[in-house]
Amino acid sequence: MADFGGWAMPIEYAGGGVLAEHAAVRERVGVFDVSHLGKATVTGVGAAAFVDATLSNALGRIGPGQAQYTLCLDPGSAGVVDDLIVYLRSDDDVLLVPNAANTAEVVRRLVAEAPAGVSVTDRHEEFGVLAVQGPRSDEVLDRIGLPTGHPYMSFREVEWGARGVVVCRTGYTGERGYELLVPWAAALALWDALLEAGEPAGILPAGLGARDTLRTEMGYPLHGQDLSRSVTPNQAHLGWAVGWSKPTFWGREPLLDERAEGPRQTAIGLLLLERGVPRPHMTVHDLQGQPLGETTSGTFSPTLRTGIALALVRSSSERPAPAVDEELLVDVRGRRCRARVVRPPFVASHVQD
Repeated sequence: MADFGGWAMPIEYAGGGVLAEHAAVRERVGVFDVSHLGKATVTGVGAAAFVDATLSNALGRIGPGQAQYTLCLDPGSAGVVDDLIVYLRSDDDVLLVPNAANTAEVVRRLVAEAPAGVSVTDRHEEFGVLAVQGPRSDEVLDRIGLPTGHPYMSFREVEWGARGVVVCRTGYTGERGYELLVPWAAALALWDALLEAGEPAGILPAGLGARDTLRTEMGYPLHGQDLSRSVTPNQAHLGWAVGWSKPTFWGREPLLDERAEGPRQTAIGLLLLERGVPRPHMTVHDLQGQPLGETTSGTFSPTLRTGIALALVRSSSERPAPAVDEELLVDVRGRRCRARVVRPPFVASHVQD
């Protein structure tokens, strides 16, 4: 167990460690306890319209029963306060799943701006979240009577064990899978049922270590490392999660200004070409030895059997960001290792399979 944003989280479970858990998710199925994730609801007449006017993405792109990745931006700087998933139940009922450490701040900002008749409620302590991820995840849910087969970024609300469960076709691994929002009173029973039902499929419980290697292989950002209030969607290549044509959302004007001028830093992916395991805050140099920026995430990729990293490097009209396939150097504990710029994901995604 280790501290993660104030939560005690399992790094790995007995039975093989990070590499075995990573392989289980890529090849079969794994289950994560991610109950630390935040939960909040926005309800009342016009709740969806209010969320649309504050968070970055355009809720009009989806309908009830669908989910959307979006960003809570700082109004003054357009820095990322949090990245979160919105579950649209109806025009008057929206479920939010922010990152654990940022839930209180996201809720605070929404409460401060909510119009009369719209309520924002922190439900962090009411629900657990279990993520079933991997190519055989449908088998596991089928065996315990939970719905499967609905489209990626959609959800179904059903009864299980006399409790309401939200079954979401979402995840943070790059594999086909589901995230299950379950009341605390039924969370342990559901965890046990998943492990029992998944035994024929070779299921393994997976911890924070495998979650990190899996998401880094996908190039998925982690708030607090790859995203922060000093990083904007333009810099992080998250413009696809912005409703540019919307008349209002927090951070709209500074974000538009930055897009017109060009970001001062840019996110890139790095694939090491020699032995070494990159970690966050390692300096990235060009081949002439000039520092360009630093890594924000880094790990050994169990799939590729080499080091991979995400990094933020300086960019300007005079010195554009390094191009794909360009070689750079990463200072790994005092040794400069050759690395190639790549466009994530580092391995193929199967989320929509």
